[in-house]
Amino acid sequence: MTKHPVVWFYVLAFVISWLGWLPIVAGSRGVSPFNSPVFQFLLILPAIGPALAAIIVTAASDGKAGVNLLLKPLLQWQVGAIWLILAIITPALLLVVGKIVTNTLDLAVTLAPQGNNIVAVAFSALVLSLFANPWEEVGWRGFALSRLQKNHNALVATLVVGVLWGLWHLPLFFWIGNPMAEHPFLAWFIGTVAVSFVYTWLYNSTKGSLLVVALFHIFGNTFGVIISGVSVTALAIVYSVVAVLLVTVYGKDHIARYERVYEG
Repeated sequence: MTKHPVVWFYVLAFVISWLGWLPIVAGSRGVSPFNSPVFQFLLILPAIGPALAAIIVTAASDGKAGVNLLLKPLLQWQVGAIWLILAIITPALLLVVGKIVTNTLDLAVTLAPQGNNIVAVAFSALVLSLFANPWEEVGWRGFALSRLQKNHNALVATLVVGVLWGLWHLPLFFWIGNPMAEHPFLAWFIGTVAVSFVYTWLYNSTKGSLLVVALFHIFGNTFGVIISGVSVTALAIVYSVVAVLLVTVYGKDHIARYERVYEG
């Protein structure tokens, strides 16, 4: 693990997380005994998988002190109020622009069942995101991005993280009844890789604050159920344009005004 920490991280993150998702996917397709509700508890594994993988690899290479340094940025809030505000409102702004593009280009929209009480649905999305998304960011940005940026520029590091982050979600597209199973995978995948550049911009601009990127992730999922009628293809277009702008304005080395953050 000490020689190839990033490789080990991704192996563990995928194995731990998919051990939680694959039985649920099988159950959704009527495979016994996985169609029993008792297997729902396995969904805790994808929620903690990236963070657990990061902690295991960090503990093996850097011990308890390394784990403390890995988790500390989750509470890194002294980054300037503007970044906290941007992390919260930018997801909504991107979705609104995505809706405009959807309507302008008359793109198809995948409608997920939300029920009649949008407040309850949004609150549920917020609570679930609060429990899961910060731990994802410990892995994706706190561990993988920061270590990849040591030997690669921010552009390359972001592409690696974005591609593997997208592939990590793959089982959800085979889970019958899951809203993501209705999305066109290619458009969603392109959008996921592209929006990774926004995460990198926020991460490097705040000198590695996991709190900021976690807020962006949390409110991205929450606003995603509030602002409906947005095409996945439109979001991919919007995210791609933003990604190109960020690289053009800030350059491929750091994708931020400050030097890229790296560890390891």
